[in-house]
Order: sequence, then C-alpha cells, then structure tokens
Amino acid sequence: MINFVLLISRQGKVRLTKWYSPYTQKERTKVIRDLSGLILTRGPKLCNFVEWRGYKVVYRRYASLYFCMCIDADDNELEVLEIIHHFVEILDRYFGSVWELDLIFNFHKVIS
Repeated sequence: MINFVLLISRQGKVRLTKWYSPYTQKERTKVIRDLSGLILTRGPKLCNFVEWRGYKVVYRRYASLYFCMCIDADDNELEVLEIIHHFVEILDRYFGSVWELDLIFNFHKVIS
C-alpha cells in the first residue's frame, strides 16, 4: 500500500505531496524534513530503496525532481519504481515535456 507520495526538488523544496494515510500536520512536517534530508544526501550510485521507520521509501530522480513513494515493508519495490516511471510518462504526455514549474503552477491538475 502506498502511504504517501512526495515530489522534492534538489534544493529540498517540496513541490507536491499526496497523503494516503492519516498524519497530523506536525507528523507530515517531520516526515518531509527527515526524508528530504535522507534522500538528498544519498549518492547517485546507491540503490533507490531506503528502509525508514518500518516502511520502504522508493524514489527516483528525474531532472531536478525526486519522486518518492512510501510503501509497506512487504511491498514490491520494483513495481513501485515502475509506477513512478509511468506517472512521469503520463505527466510528460499531458504537459509535453514536463518540468518543475508545470507542477508548481498546475498542482491541482497533477494531484487529481
């Protein structure tokens, strides 16, 4: 099960969030701070899976954005990587070569 989706820029700014599990605003802020610090500091040659608080975080970098999904520990990481890739392909088709500003100014189209 996907618990949440985060899109984070290389500078650590959150561009999009979608929460599928209940988190308070304080917990959301802490999750974003913890994960952005963890993912942005990882080297490019390391794998795209991170164990975090009993969950797995699967991420992939496209241009200047990190697409991150938090899943249960027993879910398939490779399937989630395919989901992320498929999501990026859909965004590319919709916006015609999507980039960060498309997501910032059209977040209501992306999130629905």
